[in-house]
Amino acid sequence: MTGRDRHTGWCAGGHHCGLGEHRSNEILIDAGHARAVLVRVRTAAGRNHAEIRVRVALAPTEPAARRQLVGLLGDVRQAVTRAAIAARPRPRRAA
Repeated sequence: MTGRDRHTGWCAGGHHCGLGEHRSNEILIDAGHARAVLVRVRTAAGRNHAEIRVRVALAPTEPAARRQLVGLLGDVRQAVTRAAIAARPRPRRAA
C-alpha cells in the first residue's frame, strides 16, 4: 500500500471499506457450540486492528450461564493481553 487511500493486499475492497478504513473479508471459525468472526482493519490513521465477534451457546440456567460468561471474559482478557505483549518490540540482545 503506497497511501492510506489505497487498498492493501488483504483488503476486501468494495463495500467492506468505508470512512477511510480498509477491512478484510471475514474469517469464520465454527466450533460447534461456538462461532467466531475475525476481521482485520486498518483505520484512516494507519493503525491495524483485529475485530473479533464471538458467539457461544450459554447454559439454560442463569447461574451456569453466568459462570460461563465469567470464564469467557477471563479467557478474552488473557488472549488480548497475550496479543498486546506479542506486539511489543523486543529488546536487542548484547553481542
